Amino acid sequence: MSDEANKSEQEEFFEHYRITVDAGQIPVRIDKFLLNRIENVSRNKLQNAAKSGCILVNEKAVKNNYKVKPNDLILILLPQPPRDKEVKAENIPINIVYEDDQLLIVNKEAGMVVHPAYGNFTGTLVNALVYHFDQLPADKNNDYRAGLVHRIDKDTSGLLLIAKEDFSLSFLAKQFFDHSISRLYTALVWGDVLADEGSIVKNVLRDPKDRRKMISVAATEDGKHAITHYKVLERFHYCTLLECKLETGRTHQIRTHLASIGHPLFNDETYGGARIISGPSFTKYKQYIDNCFKLIPRQALHARTLGFIHPETKKEVHFTSDLPADFSAVLEKWRAYSKQLHDFDS
Repeated sequence: MSDEANKSEQEEFFEHYRITVDAGQIPVRIDKFLLNRIENVSRNKLQNAAKSGCILVNEKAVKNNYKVKPNDLILILLPQPPRDKEVKAENIPINIVYEDDQLLIVNKEAGMVVHPAYGNFTGTLVNALVYHFDQLPADKNNDYRAGLVHRIDKDTSGLLLIAKEDFSLSFLAKQFFDHSISRLYTALVWGDVLADEGSIVKNVLRDPKDRRKMISVAATEDGKHAITHYKVLERFHYCTLLECKLETGRTHQIRTHLASIGHPLFNDETYGGARIISGPSFTKYKQYIDNCFKLIPRQALHARTLGFIHPETKKEVHFTSDLPADFSAVLEKWRAYSKQLHDFDS
C-alpha cells in the first residue's frame, strides 16, 4: 500500500483522495483500511460517505463491508467538516425558507459572506447558522451542525442549501458532485443577447493575473469543465434579463461565462459590468445608468430555484425565491425606460 493519499481539487467542498492499494495488501474492510490512511476522519464519517455513494473502488461505489484487494484504486469524496469548532456563533438574522431535521434552505441577502475566511471571520452566514443550531433542541441523534453543501458569492442573493448532519451532507454534496442538482438563476446582463436561448461551454480557471477572479477559456484548454445554459426572459434594448441554468457549479461560473460572450452582469465590477457597455453616449443616459447602479449596488444575479433529492424521503423537492427588492426595482426602471424607447420609435 502507498501511504500517500493525494488530495486533489476536482470539486469544491470535497476532500478528494486517491489511494492505490499495495500489491501485498491482505483483505480488510474498507472503512478500517481508510481510517489508518486519512488524517482527521472518523469511522462514522467514512461510513456515511460510503452509504451515500462517495467511496469508489475502481470507479464503482462500494459499501462499508467491501474488503480492499491488492492494486485497488480507491477514490474518496468527503464533504468538508460540517462545522469549524472555532467559528463563533453570532445572533444574525437569516431568512429560513424551509427546515427539517436533515437540512435547511436559506434565502441569502446580497452582501452577506457565506463562510468565514481571511478578512471575514465574523458576520458570515455560517456564524449565523452556528448560533441558530445552538438554539435548537438537540438530542443525542441530532447534534446539529452547519454543513455548507455549496456557496454563492457575497453579492449574489438567493437560495442556499445547508445540511444539518453528516449523512445529509454526504448525500447532498454527492448530488452537487454528480451535477444532478437543479439550479436556476435570474441575471440581468448588458447588451441585447441575440439568441433567445443558448449554452456556454467553456472551461473555468483562476485568473493568473488576479487570484480574486476566474477566467473562461476554450473547452480544449486548461481549467474545469463548465456549462451554463441561458434563456431570454425580457429585453430592454441595452440590457437583457436571462434565466441561467447551471449544469456545473464552478466558482463565478455564470459571471465569467456571460462576460466571456460580451454580456457581463449588470453592475458586476469584477467582470466589467460596472460601467456602460451598451446604449447612447448622452449625458442623460449616463445619469440614468448611475441611478440604476445606486438601486442595485452589486451584480444583478439571484439564485432563484433549487431542486434536489431529499436525503430522508428520497423524493425530489423544489424551492423558489422571489427577486429581492433591489433587483425588482432596477427591473421596473428598465421596463419603464424600454417602454419610452418603444413609444418613441413608434
